[in-house]
Amino acid sequence: MLIRVVTMYKKRIKWNWTQILCVFIFMIVSIYSIYAARLYINPSLGNLAVKQLLWYGLGIVVFWILTKVPAKWIIKGIYPFYAFMILSLVGLLFFGTSINNSRCWYVIPYLGSIEPCEFMKISLVLLFAKEIDAFNKRRKVTFKQEFFFLCKMGFYLLLPVVLTFLQPDTGSIFIYTFIAVVMLFCSKLSKRWFWIIGGTVVVLLAIFLYLYFFQEELFIQIFSSNIYYRLNRLKDFRDGTSMQLENALVAIGSAGLFGHGSLPLYFPEPATDFIFSVFASSVGLIGTVLFLLILVVFDYSIFKMAEKGHGISKFLWIGLLATIAFGQIQNIGMNIGLLPIMGITLPFISYGGSSLLSYSISFGLFYAIQKEV
Repeated sequence: MLIRVVTMYKKRIKWNWTQILCVFIFMIVSIYSIYAARLYINPSLGNLAVKQLLWYGLGIVVFWILTKVPAKWIIKGIYPFYAFMILSLVGLLFFGTSINNSRCWYVIPYLGSIEPCEFMKISLVLLFAKEIDAFNKRRKVTFKQEFFFLCKMGFYLLLPVVLTFLQPDTGSIFIYTFIAVVMLFCSKLSKRWFWIIGGTVVVLLAIFLYLYFFQEELFIQIFSSNIYYRLNRLKDFRDGTSMQLENALVAIGSAGLFGHGSLPLYFPEPATDFIFSVFASSVGLIGTVLFLLILVVFDYSIFKMAEKGHGISKFLWIGLLATIAFGQIQNIGMNIGLLPIMGITLPFISYGGSSLLSYSISFGLFYAIQKEV
């Protein structure tokens, strides 16, 4: 009888072995790249390659445990989880440790740092998936109901956006917004709203940019010198003054077909923001192309999960895909000079326990919900 129950339980979890294989490859790539950058990592941080392996091990354990949690428990905990993450972002403003002029981390003695923004992404995906699923189940939706639904979603998005802006962490704000837009676009919400909102954003953005380029003093009076400085950094990311970008481009360009196995130039954050440059310079063009193909295969496997999903599960995978794809495109783009440098790490590759745990939690929770939906 026990064997029969266990067998039935196992059949309910439909593992995606392509995803599992890709994550295993990501682990190897991550540890190898961090090890390759070891000469340019602050020795006081310890052996980050070993730490990354430990974070991967912990992530696997967390993932496995969460797949056993009943879906109804997870769904009931979505709102408390969101509230907790909002409180954690508020707490950063008072108790967060300032690193590189940003209060994005809680530093715990002997354990390291925790970045709440990474877990806020999970919370947003869960909350939006639940709300969109409930909205989609309505038979007839009026213009008024759609408007109030959008207002509610806007409120849920605005809270973390404002709190993250105050840290400040511009990259996470873009990710939050991208998650919300993609998930709402895939819902049954009338597309007229995207035209309305898009048109409004274009008009406001035009006014914003006019003040920035032609009315600098007025812009600073309205939006503060801090925002003006941040925009200058985004605008001038390719003006030749960025040591990170210059050295990243030289490192990648000098690798040839097969790479040289070591990092030729120094630039800040080789284990996090610029881990792609480290890997590309180490393995060369052929290895980099193979890695990019693996990223595509991994993303496509998530897309297929979303395509086959039902109800809340479908939108969970859509939100996760939006999160991972944005991180991949932005990180690689800024490493090769196509996109501004915003401090966004490469999912599963860059060093970071918060990032790895957030994705482990995401996959664990989403598999747990999918098996019962």
